[in-house]
Amino acid sequence: MQEFPYRKLGKTGESVSLIGLGGFHIGLIENHGQAISLIREAIERGITFMDNSWDYHHGDSEQLMGEALQRGYRNRVFLMTKVDGRTKKAAAKQLDESLQRLRTDYIDLLQLHEVIRLDDPEQVFAPGGAMDAFVEARDAGKVRFIGFTGHKNPDIHLKMLEQDFDWDTVQMPLNILDAHYESFQKKVLPVLVERNIGVIGMKPFADGELFETNTVSAIDALHYVMNLPTDVVITGIQNKHDLNQAIEAAATFTKLSDEEIKHMIDKTAPVATNGIFETYKTTIEHDGTTIHPEWLTNA
Repeated sequence: MQEFPYRKLGKTGESVSLIGLGGFHIGLIENHGQAISLIREAIERGITFMDNSWDYHHGDSEQLMGEALQRGYRNRVFLMTKVDGRTKKAAAKQLDESLQRLRTDYIDLLQLHEVIRLDDPEQVFAPGGAMDAFVEARDAGKVRFIGFTGHKNPDIHLKMLEQDFDWDTVQMPLNILDAHYESFQKKVLPVLVERNIGVIGMKPFADGELFETNTVSAIDALHYVMNLPTDVVITGIQNKHDLNQAIEAAATFTKLSDEEIKHMIDKTAPVATNGIFETYKTTIEHDGTTIHPEWLTNA
């Protein structure tokens, strides 16, 4: 078995795999048996961080992962999911549904999903807001750690970080393109490092749009994010090739030199400065809760 690198997840004290298995792509696999086998193979080969969300494929991703984590696999992973509810009632209901679908009585990490609006912090921290449900769930043992995610604008992340709350984790897009436009790497990452908040990088391939630029390879793209002070890099694993690629990237990673970083930055600069290949920042194509606003209050 190939050894897999692990990193500490912020101040949680937890050690997690450098690569995390993305829950969205698991739900794209048409053959459910193959999806379950792929999740279990990833765990057998060392991937312990499992990403998911209440809304991925209307719950199918959680159901698949819940089935895959039976037969002793649940105790071998760090399980994360996300909910969209902005009210206490909606967030609590969605969490309970996630627990049922994932076939577990606790989530290692619960994150508020798609913090993409400037008024999200006020909504979720208002009396009767989602954070009331998060804290109650943690006190009840349903949740161990609490974080938030978003892909739109680093200033919104900074606004969440200004709230009077001791976040365990933050999830955000980190990739070579992000370094050039509305950069989470430049604006948010230093704050997380200073406060020892767990850094969860997502979209290392910019939702696949990076490959349209013909600038860097998949392995180099993953290595770039691994070279940042990232605790875990979430990547979509939809087949055996994706799994092998992710494991190869983790197994072969060594600290990049300043020259290697500059080469990648220079190579991507001409195509990245206006965010055209980061449509999750510049369009609503990836904003599930904009397309489905009912998810915010679904209770």
